[in-house]
This record gives sequence, structure tokens and C-alpha cells, in this order.
Amino acid sequence: MKILFWGTYDTGKPRTRILLKGLRENGVEIQQCHYPLWDGIEDKSQISRLSSKLSFLLRWLLCYPKLIVAFCRMPRPDVILVGYLGHLDVIVIWLFAKLRRTPIVWDAFLSLYDTVVCDRKLVHKFHPLAGLLYLWEWLACRAADIVLLDTREHARHFVKLYSLREEKTGVVFVGAEPAVFPGDDRSEWGGRTSGTVSVLFYGQFIPLHGIEFIVEAAALLRSEPVSWILIGHGQEEKKIRELIVRHRLEKIEWVPWVAYDELHRWIHRVDVCLGIFGQSGKAGRVIPNKVFQILSCGKPLITRDSMAMRELIENRVHGVYLIKPGSPESLAEVIRSIVRSGGVDFDPAGLEGIKTMITPYAVGGQLMKYLHRATGTG
Repeated sequence: MKILFWGTYDTGKPRTRILLKGLRENGVEIQQCHYPLWDGIEDKSQISRLSSKLSFLLRWLLCYPKLIVAFCRMPRPDVILVGYLGHLDVIVIWLFAKLRRTPIVWDAFLSLYDTVVCDRKLVHKFHPLAGLLYLWEWLACRAADIVLLDTREHARHFVKLYSLREEKTGVVFVGAEPAVFPGDDRSEWGGRTSGTVSVLFYGQFIPLHGIEFIVEAAALLRSEPVSWILIGHGQEEKKIRELIVRHRLEKIEWVPWVAYDELHRWIHRVDVCLGIFGQSGKAGRVIPNKVFQILSCGKPLITRDSMAMRELIENRVHGVYLIKPGSPESLAEVIRSIVRSGGVDFDPAGLEGIKTMITPYAVGGQLMKYLHRATGTG
């Protein structure tokens, strides 16, 4: 099978790197036809100034003639794989793929409409831009032969939202990069050593993460021996700062930014890590990068319960706590129980089965199934 990874896919995102590495580890030779549009842009919503938006839009539109010419000059692949963020890529390549009778597998990964309108609420659902985003995504789904999402729950949402056939969607876990998030050496992790339970959250400050519930839980536990580390910034930064000041929470350490390849050091230095706690529909349909990364490191995790999380963790796992979303009381109760019991009752070896499921090799194997389906070879 000859696979062409085509478009403006973001190599700065773990999702893209894991798919590429996973395919190679499964013995697949990949050709790439790529324009580095997203280099240096961590959060797409932070392109805020009008001049920056216009400059970026011009670069975006001008890159396609080069990509199309390069595609037409290449030997015909068996399948085209369009990576994240390929919502426009898949529409642009559609006609040329049809002319060369080449199927398209699009890793949608997330819904722009759902993210911008429903989850982050940056645009009201009755705003013309919301309608444009919906139409854009509806067209993108029809340009692809197979649309990939990260969970079955997310795929079901796409089927319903865009009136797709179920067999047109596929599910490929996000996974983690073990080289960047290595398992913990038990000799270096002794649980509580200072008499204080240390808790870590890292990520963008967006509604999906429900960081306000973490701060409220910290307020409920102000008299307990618990310390908190928040890493990140973003949309809700001002709101979170105001909450911390209002509750006078001196045990919260806020670190605005940590390099990606340094995150594992912060994960391993604490007793327990946090996932997401948002109440939005999207929060219940996805499993964020941080969950896979924390599990890859073999560390205790507290995150919201959801149908999506149940796809990854079907049975109870020691050291993984699934709690009610949007409930600081539930989060505080779990951490209080950890304090009272003297530490987390946790053995990293118990996560080995899950860690095997989220390696690039396993993720690449999931992806291969849909590439074969698109080409009619499996």
C-alpha cells in the first residue's frame, strides 16, 4: 500500500506525529506532500489581530497551488491521508483525488463547529459564521471517503450532526509518545514524601477542561495538606485568576508555560494528575492528550467520567478515578480520601494493558484498518 500524507497538517501536534510514527512502525512506507502552515502556532484561537489573520489567510490560500501541483506530479498513491487540521485540505484535494481515482481518509480529529460554537462559545450558534462553519464541515465530511475521530462517542456525534453513514466514520485513539512520556521508575516515586499530596493540571485554559472546578475543589480543601500546580494559559485565564484571588488560595502554583518535552518531569514529581472536568457535550465525547500522556507515564489520574473514557478504561483501574463532571465536591472527595489514606493506592504495573493500547504502534494498527477499508483491500 502506497500512502500519501497530504496537506497542511500540523506536525506540532502529537496527533500527527503519532499517526506518522505508528504507520512506520507497522511497516508502511509513507510519502509526504506537506506545507508547514501551522509551524509556531500552538493555539489557533490566539491569531487575534486583523493583520495577523489576513496574513495567515493569504499564506493558507497560496500554499494550495504548490500542494496540488506536487500531488499531480507524484506517482498515484493507493490512498490519501489528510491530517489535522485538514478541514480545507480535504475539500481542495477532493476533485484531484477523484480524477486520479484515489480514496481520501480524513483525520478530522475534532469538529471546528463544535469547538468554536458549542464548547468555547466564541461565536453564537445563530451567528452567520456558525452557519458557515457548519457548512464547511458538512462539505469536508462529504469530500472524504472515511472520516476519522478519536472515540466512538465522537464518531457517533459526527454521524448524527452531519447525517453520515456509520461505516463512513472510523475511530483511532489519540495515543501518546512513550519517548516523551516515559513510564515512571518505581524507585523514584515513593508517593507522599513531604506529608503533602501534590496535584498537577496542565493544558490550555479552555471551557472543556473545567479548570474553575479544580480551583473550587482547592478552596474546599484549603485546610488539608494538599498543594496544587496549574500549568498553562488561554481563553479562561482571567476568570481563573479572579477565582484564585477571590478564594485567597496560596497553595496554588501557576506556571504559565512548560516545554512539551519537559512535561513528563512535572508529571513524575507529583502524587496525582488531573484530566478534564468540563460539562460540555464535547468534554464527554473526547479523551484529551493529557490523559494518554499521564497514563503513558504510569501516574495516578483523576478525570471526568464519560462514555468516551469508558472506551479506554472499561473496568476499574487502581489509581484512575472517574468522577462526576463539573463537581468540585467530587474532586475534593477523591483527593481528601488520598490524604486520609496516606497516599495513592497505586501500582504503575496495573496500567500496562492500557499503555500497550495507546502506543504509536497500536494507534497505527487502528489506522491501517481504515486505510485498507478505503482501498478495498481489507
